[in-house]
Amino acid sequence: MQTKAIGTLYYSHNLNPRVAVAAARHLGAPVKFVRADPMGKDQQAFRAINPNTLVPVLVEETRTLWETDAIVMRLSALMDDAFWPPDRTEEVMQWVSWSAHHFTKAGGTFYFENIIVPRYFDRPADWKALEEAHEDLQRFGAVLDDHLAGRTWLVGEALTYADFRVASALPFAAEARLPLDGFRNIQAWYARIDAIDAWRDPFNGLG
Repeated sequence: MQTKAIGTLYYSHNLNPRVAVAAARHLGAPVKFVRADPMGKDQQAFRAINPNTLVPVLVEETRTLWETDAIVMRLSALMDDAFWPPDRTEEVMQWVSWSAHHFTKAGGTFYFENIIVPRYFDRPADWKALEEAHEDLQRFGAVLDDHLAGRTWLVGEALTYADFRVASALPFAAEARLPLDGFRNIQAWYARIDAIDAWRDPFNGLG
């Protein structure tokens, strides 16, 4: 178990950085949290840390990692590999990939069109994109709901990063207007995740 300081985790309150901060706090990782605005006035300076000018980014003494999943894999290996268990890493990665390409991809469209667009763009929501995302959420929500029938967590008998990752968009469900009302197993599973302090309020005390 890592006890000395790992490095600095740059974050924002957006969807993916939220997952990284929640995982870091759940793991008790000794990182310094720094809220950043890499697309703002410090964009050029931030490019030296992450050429994509996006967060999250984990800066250690000898390495820099960007992308949420890579950061959490690193922190899990240092702090508690049960969160990304080596003997089930392929199963965790299966759900991480599935989330990125299907469930959270669709949820992310609702997040972007219903939350981000009204705040930062002078245009209405893209209803065609939302209709397509609605179809995908219904399709892949059914897959997830069926998998969760009789299960507490996605992989094995304990919470893993797969649960956090697949739940990425769900903290924003009400504001983003995610159409998930009919999926009782998803709702019960997410209630268990939302009972975890680090997930429910990852930015507590951070700003």
